[in-house]
Amino acid sequence: MAAPTPIHKSEEEWRAILSPEQFTILRQKGTEMKGTGEYNKFYEEGIYNCAGCGTPLYKSDTKFDSGCGWPAFFEGLPGAINCSPDPDGRRTEITCAACGGHLGHVFKGEGFKTPTDARHCVNSVSVKFIPANSPASL
Repeated sequence: MAAPTPIHKSEEEWRAILSPEQFTILRQKGTEMKGTGEYNKFYEEGIYNCAGCGTPLYKSDTKFDSGCGWPAFFEGLPGAINCSPDPDGRRTEITCAACGGHLGHVFKGEGFKTPTDARHCVNSVSVKFIPANSPASL
């Protein structure tokens, strides 16, 4: 899959299309409270798109129950997610490759029995689920 086309908007344009909580998390690198996210314990078949720009990010078959309190995925769609060290160097931030929206953080080597031994810890507010049988997912 090719890298998504970059999406650039002003802060005012983002504020106009995102809820206040989405803006705080996607644009200001906030975090939703543990265990409160809509998709934390959600396991239907489909695709998780960026809530900011609609770019497909994760397939539902890469989601797993990590017990961390946020949705966990073991990998994103090729080219859809960028990884970069947090300023303190302790964690690795994950962002939408198209719009730069903050998704959460990725952790490796935790011993989960997944194909990548990685956990993308994602804020539910940062993604929008599209069911597999929805015209939007076809």
